Amino acid sequence: MKTLSKVYNFLVFVFLYAPIVVMIVYSFNGIKSRSVFSGFSLQWYQELFRDSVIMKSLYTSLLIAIIAAVVSTVIGTLAAVGINASKGLAKKAYLAVNSIPMVNPEIVTAVSMMILFVFIITRINMFEMGFGTLLAAHITFCIPYVVLEVLPKIRGMDSNIYNAALDLGCPPAKAFLKVVVPEIKPGIVTGFIMAFTLSLDDFIISYFNSGSSVQTLSVTIFSMTKKPYSPKINALSTLLFAAVLIPLIIINLKQDKGMQKKKKERKQG
Repeated sequence: MKTLSKVYNFLVFVFLYAPIVVMIVYSFNGIKSRSVFSGFSLQWYQELFRDSVIMKSLYTSLLIAIIAAVVSTVIGTLAAVGINASKGLAKKAYLAVNSIPMVNPEIVTAVSMMILFVFIITRINMFEMGFGTLLAAHITFCIPYVVLEVLPKIRGMDSNIYNAALDLGCPPAKAFLKVVVPEIKPGIVTGFIMAFTLSLDDFIISYFNSGSSVQTLSVTIFSMTKKPYSPKINALSTLLFAAVLIPLIIINLKQDKGMQKKKKERKQG
């Protein structure tokens, strides 16, 4: 039975990651072919970095993702603290409202945000669809995921530590930063990575809320698919995959080392 389960897991991982492996391999292909590998070459990476449209879209996507991740992490962490402090029906209502954007179809969220922005623009007439609306949309849909990552860490924390800091004369804000934040740091870091990844990956919300002046990488790639196939897409996707994979590996290794240290300290104690 164990052998069968291992084989099943192996086949699942092959099914999930075989397309990515093929994409990575053909990003180094010497010719413009999706079926024949002629030899190792970096020509598509060189052409990728020479493409000004892609580079500008990459810069915009990274800037949006970083700002959205930072802002949504701060707001989401504070929201998680507030939700954890709530009781009864109020707490259930907050959790339900927080879950709606995650289960709601993304197209509905994108269109509703677009309608809201258009409504505000027509009334105020002080700005237009562009970087600001795109950033606001990304922050909005990232916050619930941060709350989801931080809230379990707050629930698992011993509240007596915070109360002890207050009893010893520490101001509430300082006690939160010095006592609570270090305890829930893994959840905050995970929430930040989740928000950054979701923002960088998003297409539908970006497509409806970016306007004509700003274009994210996902929208640019979508427009490239309408043209004849270019292996630059493979090279670009490979770099994005590596940019997400490497930090995740580093963070997981650090967390494993931290867990091992805690186990050793408990055994010694």
